[in-house]
Amino acid sequence: MGFFSRFRSKEDNANLDKGLSKTKESFFGKLARAVAGKSTIDVDVLDNLEEVLISSDVGTKATIRIIEQIESRVSKDKYLGTEELQSILREEIAKSMGESKSELYGFDLLNKKTPFVILVVGVNGVGKTTSIGKLASRFKAEGKKVVLGAADTFRAAAIDQLRIWSDRAQVEIVAKEMGSDPSSVAYDTLKLALEKEADVVLIDTAGRLHNKVNLMNELAKIRRVLQKLMPDAPHEVLLVLDASTGQNAVEQARQFTQATEVTGLVLTKLDGTAKGGVVIGISSEFGIPVRFIGVGEGINDLQVFDKNDFVNSFFEA
Repeated sequence: MGFFSRFRSKEDNANLDKGLSKTKESFFGKLARAVAGKSTIDVDVLDNLEEVLISSDVGTKATIRIIEQIESRVSKDKYLGTEELQSILREEIAKSMGESKSELYGFDLLNKKTPFVILVVGVNGVGKTTSIGKLASRFKAEGKKVVLGAADTFRAAAIDQLRIWSDRAQVEIVAKEMGSDPSSVAYDTLKLALEKEADVVLIDTAGRLHNKVNLMNELAKIRRVLQKLMPDAPHEVLLVLDASTGQNAVEQARQFTQATEVTGLVLTKLDGTAKGGVVIGISSEFGIPVRFIGVGEGINDLQVFDKNDFVNSFFEA
């Protein structure tokens, strides 16, 4: 069992169901209208279904892939009816999201690398710093020694917020004044973590997409200074996205993956939106595993993402 598999509490599935309630209500309302009065899966149903998926923020690429698979199945079995559409759709959505990788999130590495270095990227306002704080708290609850790095030095609020989380989680933090060199903060964070024999390092970074070249250069510099101390660091680059922004989150994923190597995704604020379909689209389009999803404000509402749990919750009443 992977390290973060132990993060799932008994309440997780209930919280996931609750967090996806707005998305499910919207999606299945549209789906019911798409097949109203139809008994077979014909061209009209498929056209309507395509519109449902796209309007639910599943995304064009994932939608086309799903529709093509359903068309193929219908052509092979002429007797498939609309009453079977939901189960078919469930299967094809799961397939479009690739393999479930919730237990592959460097969990074995986490127990072998000392420390395990996680670089966290994302634009302002997506819940990046809060996600770092929640992860730090959960690592600490698992008995891990954690060090935070406040390398988003362009915003005083980001530094202050991370300090608050470090106090709350009772973990160490390296923070400097606003305007400091982010790579210097990252270097000092890893240096302290090595000295303290920490298990996990979480480094916050600034996310500014108005100048992708500067962003790329800054993240590359952070990587270089980390590798002076630990040649294979960082071991994970997590991109945090706000699911409630729908297709804007997809565009952010596109921009960040072009600017740096992203190895995992965190999708926040699923509980406050009907745009939860974006999880399907992003997972399908970029081939980058979703590591965590935020389904509420509580510390345990930042859940390890499991494709099967997500799809099951999505399709269950």
